[in-house]
Amino acid sequence: MSMGHMSRTPIRPETELARSEGRPVRGPVRRMLRWGGMASVLAMALVFGGFLRFADSVTTLKPPLDPRADAIVVLTGGYQRIDQAVELLQKGAGKRLLISGVHPATTPKQIRRMTQASPELFSCCVDIGYDALDTIGNAQEASNWIHQRGYKSVLVVTNNYHMPRSLAELAYVDSETQFIPYPVVNTDLKTSDWFTDPNAVRVMLAEYAKVLFAGARNLTGLGRHPGLRSAGVSG
Repeated sequence: MSMGHMSRTPIRPETELARSEGRPVRGPVRRMLRWGGMASVLAMALVFGGFLRFADSVTTLKPPLDPRADAIVVLTGGYQRIDQAVELLQKGAGKRLLISGVHPATTPKQIRRMTQASPELFSCCVDIGYDALDTIGNAQEASNWIHQRGYKSVLVVTNNYHMPRSLAELAYVDSETQFIPYPVVNTDLKTSDWFTDPNAVRVMLAEYAKVLFAGARNLTGLGRHPGLRSAGVSG
């Protein structure tokens, strides 16, 4: 073969060859890990931002200046809630009161003595709900009571940190009724430095996690249960 027709293969310098051989290969696994890491960081930022918004809404939540509704529902969990609800009933903020989620061993007489309300008030205008097991059950028990009596607007009495989840569960089972929040303000959360109190932070984080779980459950319908003692007996 003559020199004029000889094919020449270009020779790359040794330094360029070394760079190409040492260059990392960007495969699908590497790209997946990269995008997964970015998604995790974004998800954490959204969750943290959501917690800040939740904490701000809870700590600034205040009762209405002139509460008025057809009736009052208090979700049990502390005597302070029941005291506040009975006081609202005495002032005429609602025609009737449901105390939802009372333990079966607790009698109406014990509750009346605890609130120091008159026997007449309890006999005429207070109903005790023993069926609810949790917040889902509170919502279902309250909704049944509301529709049995034909109420259109209801004051909801519970702790301020518990209010967002309570309203979400009530709205899920009853979209027709107007629910008016009347938060029982926790003094530990009113201060601007509540985040320095480990107990307050623990309560807020736990409740925020429950809010997220409840939202996902109500959106998908997965893991939702009646939350009523009667449902367990009938099942």
